[in-house]
Amino acid sequence: MPVHNGGQWLEECLLSVVSQTFEGRVELSVYNDGSKDETLDILKKWKYKLEDRGITVIISGHEDEVPRGVGFAKNRAVNQSTGRCLCFLDADDVMHPNRISRQYSASCVHPSAIVGCKFHREPPDSTKRFTEWANSLSPMQLYTQVYTSHGPTVIMPTWCCMRQVFDRVGGFDEGGKGVPEDLIFFYHHLELGGQIVRVDQDLLMYRYHPHATTFSIEEDTIWAVRVAFIQRQVLDSSTHFSIWSVGKQGKRFFRSLSPANQAKVQMFCDVDEKKIKKQFYTYEKSKQRPKPKIPIVHFSQVKPPVIICVKMNLTGGSFEENLSSLNLVEGEDYFHFN
Repeated sequence: MPVHNGGQWLEECLLSVVSQTFEGRVELSVYNDGSKDETLDILKKWKYKLEDRGITVIISGHEDEVPRGVGFAKNRAVNQSTGRCLCFLDADDVMHPNRISRQYSASCVHPSAIVGCKFHREPPDSTKRFTEWANSLSPMQLYTQVYTSHGPTVIMPTWCCMRQVFDRVGGFDEGGKGVPEDLIFFYHHLELGGQIVRVDQDLLMYRYHPHATTFSIEEDTIWAVRVAFIQRQVLDSSTHFSIWSVGKQGKRFFRSLSPANQAKVQMFCDVDEKKIKKQFYTYEKSKQRPKPKIPIVHFSQVKPPVIICVKMNLTGGSFEENLSSLNLVEGEDYFHFN
């Protein structure tokens, strides 16, 4: 558990640690990242309660004015711990009593996996679209939808894994505020051949509030990480591909690609007749001469593989119906990016 000024929620979080049904040895390793509120006092008070229940407690940290970041704190919490299985917990979240038990069992079966779980939000219905997406992914989609703007297909607060998974990746990025350390770790894990598994039970209350670390990360930063990853994993080895959407997101995706991958784009597709009537998209800022001029076709004429730059579940089902009508295979013929 990394913590920075978590006093507002920490008691409820620690109560969920005490309440675990896991019958094996439990150790709580906390790194206090320069908290200025009552966090440290609460930790010291709960240390005795936890130890009375047979839970080993390790607490360390620093008192510098500036926090060193979530990645730094997570790495220190892991490095000072001794368990062979790591169950991550944010100080503002609450575990179901069976969380450790269920995820530890899954980690033993899948020792090379990041094991997540279903979750619910507090307040209820906050980030409803995101929550429904994450909880409804199929085992295959845990892999095929890793490029979307939603982030890792198993969210960081639900992660559990064997220590060997953490060691293989080499820990979290310690760049500090504004760095998507969980997404970077997740992508590196996949590139090393790591697995993704989700326990299909709601085992965590994932709190939504304006002070969450997530809000300190710029969308442009996450976009750049995602574009780089889909290029390495899909596009660099492709000879050609298409982009679904000649709107703002599709054009932005094209402009973000390397010149080599821009040259592989065979067409854009869309449903907007006005855009289709233009027949071509010209990249005016290109330094190439002549400037790239890419055909625009109706979606029914698109040639796979297709990178989809249309957000899911925002068109009343019409986009999903159009995609389904093509009988394409996700992860082979098309990949969701937005």
